[in-house]
Amino acid sequence: MQKRILVLGNSLDCSVYRPVEEWSRTFGDVAFDAIHVPAGELIPALDRYTHLLLTGSDASFAEPASWFDPEADAVRDAVERGLAVLGSCFGHQMLAWALSGHECVRRAPTPELGWVAIDIVQPDPLFANLLSPWHTFAAHLDEVVAPPEPWRVLATNEACAVQAMRYGDLPVWGIQPHPETAPGEARLQMEAALAQYPEYAREIRQAIESPVRDDRATPLLIAAFLRA
Repeated sequence: MQKRILVLGNSLDCSVYRPVEEWSRTFGDVAFDAIHVPAGELIPALDRYTHLLLTGSDASFAEPASWFDPEADAVRDAVERGLAVLGSCFGHQMLAWALSGHECVRRAPTPELGWVAIDIVQPDPLFANLLSPWHTFAAHLDEVVAPPEPWRVLATNEACAVQAMRYGDLPVWGIQPHPETAPGEARLQMEAALAQYPEYAREIRQAIESPVRDDRATPLLIAAFLRA
């Protein structure tokens, strides 16, 4: 089958955070379809697709919404069919929530915001062309905690123990950060977050003022993902 990606876009406010646009810049000539799941758009049958990508979101697993369940069903269907699956941030958490239970996602003790260094602790084809540590943008209030077998933790740092994971040896990966988000877009998102999350204003301002460290990993990650 010719490669075709289904992107499940999870952003609530696409005027600020446009993950489908950000990720799709690196798809090259590979065809893709995008569904805005929070808007109630129906997820199509997966038999036309080889790859499934789950984006980040400003939604939280602390307050599950009705659209979470259809996405979780699609995740389980994709794994059963043998699709390659990649989830980022909310999508990473959705993988754990759908495949291993709601108790695997919680509110993070401390939010991780800004430019972060991530240590690869287990070699994997997804990271074949990345150095360790690799630097990227992160913005999350929730996190995956103690994912059970067959999950394997691939990357970590001091702020978040599960920065990347893989479902056994299947081509199913979750990554906590937002490598798709370019520095300018990251700044706009953080400035918008000041109004949305006033309780984290100090942390957000610190992130805005911190130096940019971006290894531009998205093309490398997507190239590896599409080889799966």
